Amino acid sequence: MNLFLSAVLNFLTIELIVFLTAALPIIELRGAIPIGVSLGLTPLNAAIISIMGSMIPVPILLFGIRTVLNFLKKVKLFKSIVYKLINRSIDKSGKVQKYGAWGLILFVAIPLPGTGIWSGTLIAALLNMRFKWAFPAILVGNIIAAIVVMSLSSGVVRVFS
Repeated sequence: MNLFLSAVLNFLTIELIVFLTAALPIIELRGAIPIGVSLGLTPLNAAIISIMGSMIPVPILLFGIRTVLNFLKKVKLFKSIVYKLINRSIDKSGKVQKYGAWGLILFVAIPLPGTGIWSGTLIAALLNMRFKWAFPAILVGNIIAAIVVMSLSSGVVRVFS
């Protein structure tokens, strides 16, 4: 097993690790940038790679999440989880409902737990926000979050170097 894990890690470049980490829910670029910096990337390189990686799921989620959620609502095992997820997302969507794309930018830009592209995309989809407004808003919010996290990562690296 160690040999397999070693082979996988040798195959993956630092850039690919950061890219794939940024695409993961919860971690997103907020975790991928510090990981990239800790693995030797400059904060700017880690941020650029993380932005690209974290935006990969957005169109897929915007166009497909409602269909998946509607299907899962019909499955007894997932019904309560789906309703809980939807209700939690709608509860967080106040600023997005009030300010539209500007609210979505702000929601995605704030690098706190429970915000980010996965939550922002889910909220945009649940509010039936059009792709031409949602995608650019999520992208701009993600870039702002990357700048904030990159700045914090740079400072942390300087403190520990």
